[in-house]
Amino acid sequence: MLGLALFFIGAVLIVNGVGLTGRIDAKDSAPFNLLVGLLSLAINLLGLYRASGAMDYFAVGGGLLFAFTYLYLAAVQWCGLKGVGLGWYCLFVAISALAFAASSADIRVIGMWLLWASLWFFFYLALGLGKKLPFLGIYTAVIGIVTCWLPGLLMMMGRW
Repeated sequence: MLGLALFFIGAVLIVNGVGLTGRIDAKDSAPFNLLVGLLSLAINLLGLYRASGAMDYFAVGGGLLFAFTYLYLAAVQWCGLKGVGLGWYCLFVAISALAFAASSADIRVIGMWLLWASLWFFFYLALGLGKKLPFLGIYTAVIGIVTCWLPGLLMMMGRW
């Protein structure tokens, strides 16, 4: 299920990255953020149902960081909000992502969590603090491709 989630999270990061470059209106991205957020929520609720120990709950917690990010972003986009609250949530997620990186023994997963932490931190700077980050759109799309879409595709193909 992780591969499926990452595959679509990669797609939404690419769409959001393109949106940040001004090529897609925020309201046009909102439905996809909602769909990916709901998919991630469903996958993680199933994981929660199947959980049998602390590490299972830890994994679900990591997945829910993504689900709530995209659900929150969809609300911000549809309602035309500034996203300041989302920005501060991104700081919480960026710090939490460091714990997920530190808990892994797989260098690929460590790298993914560290890159995600950097992305969420940049969104904290942009949304929470109102900093101008002209590179953020391209960075978001690249992170989506490298850490989500390609790994998700490889996982679904059994080649991870």
